[in-house]
Amino acid sequence: MNNAKMWLVVKPTVGIPLFLTGVAVSSFAVHVAVLSKTNWYSNYLVGTLGTYTASVEVPATTQNASLTTPAPAVGQAVLVVLPDGSTARAILQPPVTLAAADGRLPVQVDQ
Repeated sequence: MNNAKMWLVVKPTVGIPLFLTGVAVSSFAVHVAVLSKTNWYSNYLVGTLGTYTASVEVPATTQNASLTTPAPAVGQAVLVVLPDGSTARAILQPPVTLAAADGRLPVQVDQ
């Protein structure tokens, strides 16, 4: 023990409570500083942390036009725009229908 002689100067009944009090006070001070300096904590308490809103910009020339698109075919690749602006390619596949062995209704499973 490196600091064994310290207890010859400071009684353990005084030193240990002072040490634990210092740890508790410094921990509380760090937590208060972090929570008061960040802007995500108030959003977390309200429940809006991690929610995204999608926005679509339509050119002025097509605002009044109606747009109809056919349903994509099975196995067709579609381009998906994610909320952060990045894109991903998704391949459409039909749902798989499994028949139960005991004659109950079939179960539909999405892959």
